[in-house]
Amino acid sequence: MVEGRCCLQREEVYRWFSGLNSAQRAEFLCGILDLCVPVELRFLGSCLEDLARKDYHSLRDAEIKANNPADLAHLANITDEVVRSKLLVSLALLSSDNRAAAAVLFRTLTHIDAVIHNYGLQLFTMASNHPAFSFHQKQVLRQQLTQLQEILQETLETKCVHHNNH
Repeated sequence: MVEGRCCLQREEVYRWFSGLNSAQRAEFLCGILDLCVPVELRFLGSCLEDLARKDYHSLRDAEIKANNPADLAHLANITDEVVRSKLLVSLALLSSDNRAAAAVLFRTLTHIDAVIHNYGLQLFTMASNHPAFSFHQKQVLRQQLTQLQEILQETLETKCVHHNNH
């Protein structure tokens, strides 16, 4: 009885997990890994290493670029979809001890806030006022613009408080 329920719960977890987006899966897995003891982590590392070996040749060039600060410095225009895709791949392939490349990525990622927020504000402002959109569409877009503005204001206030405390 208990074994059957365990398998059913496991299947439900698998189904739930498969419905998550990539960011949610990564967040969940990192949380699970934080709960593991060192021996379990080493075992899981071996399993991951074996799985990753299958893609070694196809990812080799990308891994070299992901760990080269000079190559990463060219990935600054985050409004470009190709650049955003390369940033994701670079983060996935970044060596865990590569502080120099991480520093370049950190500068890029901390600059993203201002660019994306301004880009988002501009997009939603223009769309919510554009005559081609229906009244209902404009209302929805204005609501999203207001939500974005509130998030930006909260972020700005949090940064100010954090900066003043240090």
